[in-house]
Amino acid sequence: MSSSFGRFFKISTFGESHCPGVGVVVDGVPPQLALSEQDIQVQLDRRRPGGNRLGTERNEADQVQILSGVENGLTLGTPIGMLVKNKDQRPGDYGSMSEIPRPSHADYTYRMKYGIHASSGGGRSSARETIGRVAAGAVAEKFLLEQFGIEIVAWVSSVGNHDAAAVDMNSISRELVDENAIRCPDPAAAANMTEEIVAAREAKDSVGGVVSCVCRNLPAGLGEPVFDRLEAMLAHAMLSLPATKGFELGSGFAGARMRGSAHNDPFINRAGRLGTLTNHSGGIQGGISNGEPVYFRVAFKPPATIGQAQQTVKYTGEDALLEAKGRHDPCVVPRAVPIVETMTALVLADLAMIQKMRQ
Repeated sequence: MSSSFGRFFKISTFGESHCPGVGVVVDGVPPQLALSEQDIQVQLDRRRPGGNRLGTERNEADQVQILSGVENGLTLGTPIGMLVKNKDQRPGDYGSMSEIPRPSHADYTYRMKYGIHASSGGGRSSARETIGRVAAGAVAEKFLLEQFGIEIVAWVSSVGNHDAAAVDMNSISRELVDENAIRCPDPAAAANMTEEIVAAREAKDSVGGVVSCVCRNLPAGLGEPVFDRLEAMLAHAMLSLPATKGFELGSGFAGARMRGSAHNDPFINRAGRLGTLTNHSGGIQGGISNGEPVYFRVAFKPPATIGQAQQTVKYTGEDALLEAKGRHDPCVVPRAVPIVETMTALVLADLAMIQKMRQ
């Protein structure tokens, strides 16, 4: 189903950007996992809008409510239902856009696919849909940390033409990432990125960027070749996010410019197990984790909804001048950081369960 993801750790999200609420049903969570609403709220708070001048002015508390599957602080092994109510909707902001599809947005394609489209906001194509993913992924993160010690950390590595310096993937932490609003661990680059986003907002424009992510302490053996390789599932998860346009694992496209003698990762003895001297593979070989850190990058395009006047056409084909209203992010990457982390957790939790069945 188009709104479901995963096989054994399976989620189904629901809700539109301006309906009464959004949420998720999570099936496959093991019983007796300690879980509270606060465990989930931490990542929702990092994702929520209205936190600073770099994002949308829509101000939502995004308080999660667990409806089922948890009793006395422990999971029951039954489906976990979670709901977040929409409280700061302004569907009236979209009245002037009902006849004009926004350039590079999903308005037109959704209407062509379904013959109908949510009259306000992006409907299911809105980033508001990711609330359910983040809530479910926060559960997956706790499962992965307790069962395997797996840590997942994402950060903003570029905005526009501004790139952050390389980070130490063995020590990068969410606390370090969250030291500034842009969620970039390089202070000098973060300042430049902030200026870029503020300038785009003042110009009624938008700007894109890249989120990088590392996963540490993965056991070797995760991934299901040939079609459900670990990198394929990560790419599936990341490219299912709104505004994504690219995915790179390990050396990525730069690796295509290298020779095998430089790109190969020689094996070494690492405390009684095999490790690799370098990690151009990004922790995955043959579609299976090799025990080294898995790292990748996700490219996000500039948000499509901008305040500048754009010459376009109506659904009827008549010429039109669109000046979009509403409250929208000038750049999505700071708020995308927890979304990338939690989607990664959903992939790893599902594959870990599959692998555990073999043991």
